[in-house]
Amino acid sequence: MEFESYDDAYNYYICYAKEVGFCVRVKNSWFKRNSREKYGAVLCCSSQGFKRIKDVNHLRRETRTGCPAMIRVRLVDSQRWRILEVTLDHNHVLGSKICKSVKKTGTGTKRKSLTSSDAEVQTIKLYRALVVDTRGNSNSNSGVPEDRTFSESSNKLNLKKGHLRNAFWVDARSRAACGYFGDVIFFDNTYLSNKYEVPLVAFVGINHHGQSVLLGCGLLASETTESYIWLFKTWVTCMSGCSPQTVITDRCKALQSAIVEVFPRSQHCFSLSLIMKKVPEKLGGLPNYDAIRKALSKAVYETLKVIEFEAAWGFMIQHFGVIDHEWLCSLYEDRVRWAPVYLKDRFFAGMSAACPGESLSPFFYRYVHKQTPLKEFLDKYELALHKKHKEESDADIESRSSSPSLKTRCSFELQLSRMYTREIFMKFQYEVEEMYSCCGTTKLHVDGPVVIFLVKERVLSEGNKREIRDFEVLYSRTAGEVRCICSCFNFYGYLCRHALCVLNFNGAEEIPSKYILPRWKKDYKRLYVPDHSSGDANDADRIQWCDQLFRSALQVVEEGIISLDHYNVALQAFQESLSKVHDVEQRQQ
Repeated sequence: MEFESYDDAYNYYICYAKEVGFCVRVKNSWFKRNSREKYGAVLCCSSQGFKRIKDVNHLRRETRTGCPAMIRVRLVDSQRWRILEVTLDHNHVLGSKICKSVKKTGTGTKRKSLTSSDAEVQTIKLYRALVVDTRGNSNSNSGVPEDRTFSESSNKLNLKKGHLRNAFWVDARSRAACGYFGDVIFFDNTYLSNKYEVPLVAFVGINHHGQSVLLGCGLLASETTESYIWLFKTWVTCMSGCSPQTVITDRCKALQSAIVEVFPRSQHCFSLSLIMKKVPEKLGGLPNYDAIRKALSKAVYETLKVIEFEAAWGFMIQHFGVIDHEWLCSLYEDRVRWAPVYLKDRFFAGMSAACPGESLSPFFYRYVHKQTPLKEFLDKYELALHKKHKEESDADIESRSSSPSLKTRCSFELQLSRMYTREIFMKFQYEVEEMYSCCGTTKLHVDGPVVIFLVKERVLSEGNKREIRDFEVLYSRTAGEVRCICSCFNFYGYLCRHALCVLNFNGAEEIPSKYILPRWKKDYKRLYVPDHSSGDANDADRIQWCDQLFRSALQVVEEGIISLDHYNVALQAFQESLSKVHDVEQRQQ
């Protein structure tokens, strides 16, 4: 088992100790002589060894038992911390009464306290919210214990062949997030398709800070249409019938067939970033590979019209003699699902990767590697979620408690600085700044109330040379509509510099309301009305109870972190609610 840092390894052992019921201390640490960088340590049970007998008047009661339990960790060449040695057996009684709490919160005697509660994150218990596809085996979950320790899970995760085919799980927080941010989802099956040790798939969305948010996870036995259909239908059921506008996936025939059946009204697109990542593998062996790669990149990223893309593609395959290349031919046949020029009428919320260098990072990046075993992933799952939730909470607090600095006198910048979250506003602010790279706005064509403008922009080309590019922008004052040929709004969710130039040219003081998306607003979750009724709970569906209670509580939490006064009111409300719930229990006795 490996970790990103010593702190992660230390906190993991602390969590395990708390689950089992013992305390941890650092027995030994090793540091490099010159840099004083730590490169090894032994963490042991606090009962290991024996105290030295000193010549004192009053001897304290012996609490150590010579317990052998320990782990030895070391920094390896990959700059990750690996557990090299483990002893799990204890020679004393374990339990919460033996060690009520793990008081040590740091990795050294004088280490500062952790700002997050990473050490409080317990190992995941999948039996709480697990949907299993056993192909008729209704007793697949029988015999699963209510709690599993580190040593028990090491043995019991080795499932018998044929016992478990596919699995899906989602928590109440992900269900709530789907209500907010389920308009565009990325279905990530890269771990499965690349034959990772963990056959993991994940539903990922984008929140109001532009951060990835988990909308559900699964483990699949194979990449078949049948498996994907089961997974998607299960996801829809858990998400109360959610139907996303856009579904982004890898290029896969089985996936394509499943999405057509389960999401018939959704726009299915292929991930451009995943396609471009495969270019070295698919084309690397060709003569003139570098030139072909540049020509392909130019056709994909620099064309604004379909006719331009077709011409650039035709030039590439003919000039370099790759007309019959199998991968390029199949790619061209699917072009309407991945090439940006064909996707301008679809909304991506920043997940399009329509510019060079952009990519969709896996939600569990740095937590899952090629050889990560299943039991290790399950142990790290909640740690990953905890860190993502903390990042979102921190961003919420920052957006609500501070005002971003303005860099221009443009009224559009001031308008959105009051509405949007900090991260999204900064992306829009960059477009406002880049209005100054646009050197001319002229009328190109007039058709009644609709006017087409030509905006010229100075852009950096190959070799850091400046060149002028033309962008056509459609504008209708009466309809409050402005659309640029670059389609920045559909790809990223905010207007581009070219559209802003046209609005400014026509004397507009504010951005039209249709181009201010609620999903980017600071108070979006407060404004959003969940599509459920807490009064219609099923009398026997405890999962539905948990889901609705969590959503309601989450709204209070979101409001409670705005300020100390908000926090005190929210905390008091929770305490009063708990007291009332206890009263119900007492009346029933």
